Amino acid sequence: MTRPRLVGLSANLQRPSKTRTLVDAVLREASARGPLDARVLDFVDAGPGLGAAWTRDQLTPAARALLDAIEAADGLVVGSPVYKGAYTGLFKHLFDLVDPGALAGKPVAIVATGGGARHALVVEHAFRPLFGFFGALQIPTAVYASDADFQAGVLAEAGVQARAVEAGGQLAALLAHRAAQGAVQGAVQDVAPVALAAAE
Repeated sequence: MTRPRLVGLSANLQRPSKTRTLVDAVLREASARGPLDARVLDFVDAGPGLGAAWTRDQLTPAARALLDAIEAADGLVVGSPVYKGAYTGLFKHLFDLVDPGALAGKPVAIVATGGGARHALVVEHAFRPLFGFFGALQIPTAVYASDADFQAGVLAEAGVQARAVEAGGQLAALLAHRAAQGAVQGAVQDVAPVALAAAE
């Protein structure tokens, strides 16, 4: 059975990054529960070619690779810093370029980071409507962390750590379920022609 492809996407523009640390935490928890082909990408990987592109055709190879990875993934962990009460404009710009049907039914875990607790509801008010548009299968547990939840760049707050564990577990369960469904459907498709030939 092919391992599900899990892509972590962080909208950070520098490294190290609290947002990437949080994306890493959820992806790591999901990977610990079953075999996954998992990797994390961030906007530093895309370079300035992402923001300069008005259409998919104008993306640089590095930015196009980021878009292709999102569309080809079986599941996503997406994260962004909070600016002006929502995800970053560049994060929205990237998803404006994603094919509208590419994420339908795919499990998505949402994380966000901000300066303080007042931004915690951004995951509900901004992220969920966006991925609802795509028809993505959003896991119930979203993870938000403020600056105070990190110490020397490391996620240290126990409550946020627990939510990352919970989100990773939910994501892994959905990916495993979808992989099992795909295997069953593939087996049925393989058997059908044989059964038809026998009937003839």
